Amino acid sequence: MILITLKQNLFMEQEDHELLLPLVEEENICLPLPINVVSKYWNIDLPMSEAKETAKKYAGFNGSILIEGIESAERHGLVCKIIHSSLKDLKKIIDSGVPPIVILPGIPEVTQHASIITGYNDEEKTILHYIQKGNQEGQMQEGAIPEDVFEKEWSEEGKLLIILAPEDIMSSIKLENDSFNKSNRLCFESERQNILRNSSEAINSLNQAIKLNPKNSTALHLIGSIMNEQKSSECIKFYEKCLELNDRSYLTYNGLGNFYLKNNDFEKAEDCYSKAIEINPKRSAKIYKNRAYLREQQKKNSEAKEDLKSYLKYFPKAPDRGIIEQAIREL
Repeated sequence: MILITLKQNLFMEQEDHELLLPLVEEENICLPLPINVVSKYWNIDLPMSEAKETAKKYAGFNGSILIEGIESAERHGLVCKIIHSSLKDLKKIIDSGVPPIVILPGIPEVTQHASIITGYNDEEKTILHYIQKGNQEGQMQEGAIPEDVFEKEWSEEGKLLIILAPEDIMSSIKLENDSFNKSNRLCFESERQNILRNSSEAINSLNQAIKLNPKNSTALHLIGSIMNEQKSSECIKFYEKCLELNDRSYLTYNGLGNFYLKNNDFEKAEDCYSKAIEINPKRSAKIYKNRAYLREQQKKNSEAKEDLKSYLKYFPKAPDRGIIEQAIREL
């Protein structure tokens, strides 16, 4: 605890609200980089061999399984809380000497990604992110994002936040919504079950999450997504409940659009896709291709043409680029 106290004292002397995190490059689908970095910040080395062994049951999966990393950190002495948070609480956590992990929109064609927040600057109104890159001295570098942009992007994921810290540090942090930690954790557990194709278990976990917190927008979206995969119209009510709680849920509008598209309800699909694009026009290229298709079906050729151009703009290396360019010429 002496080293942790020194870290906090060092932090309190800094006026720019920044935490000093170690440079880490190792990661695995079962030990995602953010979990590894934060654990090393607390001087806990999580065994990569353990993560590699666990990863064998996820053969063929390309994403990160955060719950596996979280459970590894817990086995080695850290405590975890998962909450729907706020910018105010985010800053409070940083000022407690704890680096929070947030869930943000992914880069194009990646659904989501977890990012470590290393600090903030109130004068410049920026939020600082950990970047997996070192300078010549081998120190971690940071990326700054305007506070208003960060908050908009974070809200697309319901402002989900993960805290990993020693138990005594965790108990000292008083937050607004930490009573729903179990409900949020069940969402992460359900994602693991869904990856393993245990959809019934995933749905059971999400039903438990909703029972614990009927206003858990993440759980409502996830159960809607599973039902969408099962081609069940029941997905609509869960998606709509999610949007009542978080009207900036890009993935929910996109999911609804996909459901309506599959059922040839082009007007509703177009409306949902357009609302998603209004929230974040750069998040996905594929959504433009989908909207172009349904607009072409409705004889809206000029609008479909513009959507195809946007698809190539945001996905310049699209494997179907030649086909799309031909379609643009013919519209």
